[in-house]
Amino acid sequence: MQQVAPLSTPGWGQETRATLALAGPLAAANLLQMLTYAVDVIFIARLGEQQLAASALAVSLFGLVLWALTGLTGAVAPLIAEAIGARAPSVRPVRRSVRMAMWLAVIAGVGGMGLCLLLDPVMMASGQQPAIRALANEYNNVIVFSMVPMLLAAVLRNFVSALGRPIFATAITGVGIFVNALANYAFIFGNLGAPALGLAGAAVATIITSLFTLGAYIAAIRFDRRLHRYRVFGRFWAPDWQRLKLILRIGTPIALTITAEAGIFGSAAFMMGRFGAAELAGHTVALQLAALAFQVPFGVGQAAAIRVGYFYGARDPLGVKRAGWVALAIGTGFMSITALAMVLVPELLLTIYVDPGDPANAALVMFALQYLVLAAIFQLADGVQAVAAGALRGLQDTRVPMWIAIFSYWVPGIGTAIGLGFFTPLEGTGVWIGLATGLFFAAVLLIWRWNRRETLGLTRRDGDVRVTPPQQSS
Repeated sequence: MQQVAPLSTPGWGQETRATLALAGPLAAANLLQMLTYAVDVIFIARLGEQQLAASALAVSLFGLVLWALTGLTGAVAPLIAEAIGARAPSVRPVRRSVRMAMWLAVIAGVGGMGLCLLLDPVMMASGQQPAIRALANEYNNVIVFSMVPMLLAAVLRNFVSALGRPIFATAITGVGIFVNALANYAFIFGNLGAPALGLAGAAVATIITSLFTLGAYIAAIRFDRRLHRYRVFGRFWAPDWQRLKLILRIGTPIALTITAEAGIFGSAAFMMGRFGAAELAGHTVALQLAALAFQVPFGVGQAAAIRVGYFYGARDPLGVKRAGWVALAIGTGFMSITALAMVLVPELLLTIYVDPGDPANAALVMFALQYLVLAAIFQLADGVQAVAAGALRGLQDTRVPMWIAIFSYWVPGIGTAIGLGFFTPLEGTGVWIGLATGLFFAAVLLIWRWNRRETLGLTRRDGDVRVTPPQQSS
């Protein structure tokens, strides 16, 4: 067997620059994706509030399933990074990982479509109005066909990012906004020679955008020499069951973690609705601002999974350490800035969504300002737990972090929210304290696990008996 030289460990400054170069485009792509969703809302809102409410119901289920399945297939990113970091011939393992992730995207996507088609029974059980249910089903029965291309595009996004081309994700998502807006304009209102489909037209626009995004990634991979050499679409029919099993082993806990986190925020909305419309509206606006800021540490966490994965593959514990701590410093630093902004200029931030000077918004703004103070604390914990989880994913450690998330969100988190929200005068403020508590517990426990990664054996790959030099596996 031929020995290969270990990956050179970068200094702290080099690692910071490398992480920023990877995280920047990924965070920008995440922010642009939120803008894509905003475009849908803008066009659908012109149809009327019934159509907007119906689409929100459908997207609440569709978005949850899509987000969870994106986490499932996203397990391919640390596997690609590990193969590249090992410095052994990486074309075959990378190709097999991507191929099996695409298989999983198709299989899981079809299953996810089936789950989304259960929307009507969910709406009936929750007592939604018949007119709203009919519109939501009309929208949902079309938009589900975008799930498989979206998941395939997410796999290819992980591939191009791990191969050092994250700017493709930014560019493709940016162009996708214009494609989405044009398709909404055409198919909702019957412009540019297209039929006027109303709410269903918005779903058609989503399908067109998802197909465009998938096609753009395929074209980028085909015409970029570095990416094309992996020939990820070659022998697409050939199975690698062990690789598929590995992706499932790593990805299933990620999907369940996402479901647990989404569940607590969904539950919070229902709890806020018990206190009144103004409280729920203020909660929604404050949470939207928090979600907007979260896209940056979420991108840093994605970058951390890749950077840590490189050094995990190279059997370089020092590189693992630097990649993880640099990502945590970047994510926490950014969230410190947004937290400060929420304390110092909250009304300015609210202007992104509402007019704070409009008397009609007075109650909403009052509650949103209260919640933004708590969101400042929320931001720090959310950023830390997102990046720490990403760094642990780079070590292919997902099962224990899943249990940490489930415990943190659903025991101290939801317990505090219920206790303070319903059994004290705090009401909505108590619910937000509960959300912050859950995220704080998750952040502390994940940082503890990251800090003890070597003691727990997380930096050792299966079969390792020494750290260096690595050997090419047969």
